[in-house]
Amino acid sequence: MEKVLVIDDEKPTLVMFRMTLNAYGYTVFTAENGREGLEVFEREHPPLVLTDIKMPGMDGIEVLKRIKEIEPRTEVIVITGHGDMELAIKALNLDATDFINKPIQRHLLEQALKRAKERRQLAKNKENEIRLEPLGTCAVLHIQGNLTSHSEARLQEAYKRAVEMDRKTIILHFLENASINGAGIALLTQLLLDSQKQGQEVLIAGLSENFRKVFEIVGISRLVKSHESLEQALSGA
Repeated sequence: MEKVLVIDDEKPTLVMFRMTLNAYGYTVFTAENGREGLEVFEREHPPLVLTDIKMPGMDGIEVLKRIKEIEPRTEVIVITGHGDMELAIKALNLDATDFINKPIQRHLLEQALKRAKERRQLAKNKENEIRLEPLGTCAVLHIQGNLTSHSEARLQEAYKRAVEMDRKTIILHFLENASINGAGIALLTQLLLDSQKQGQEVLIAGLSENFRKVFEIVGISRLVKSHESLEQALSGA
């Protein structure tokens, strides 16, 4: 069974995660503080970590930094309080791949776990993160996995080919497993600003609820219209 480590200073939260994740088939390790969590991480090497972002002593931001130094490929999902979007964005800037808010909603937890699992599978299989497809009057860039600074060359090349298709609209379609860190957000913002200058119509589709909130806060939503699904984007293009 796949290992997962949960770090949280609230014992009832750890009990809830242990029961839920055991039911999902994970081997669950828990820690009540950041320092203990790092000790467990170095001993067990779980590919997935969930950590509360606000803890006494070593907080979740420091835990995230240390884990990424030890094993950059680890999927780290941070647990934030309601309204802690600034901390969530800070975590994304440090390569967290997702975040969920307290109180934990089971369907959002399931979605985050599914995205993490699919991203690990993509990395293992070395599948293409960005795929271009012409659909009607649109050129669609399907984006999956983690959009980071390492994606810059692939995104720019795919976008250039999309422009050369000379379609009315370019749609950036984020698949369900897509995640965007801070560098990826900066990369996407610059691409959209350049598109605006060139008069190229761009739409976004399929972005998860979490990242729609992030895009609103960082201002991307002012640059581009977002649709919940590719079908809606195609019908509105």
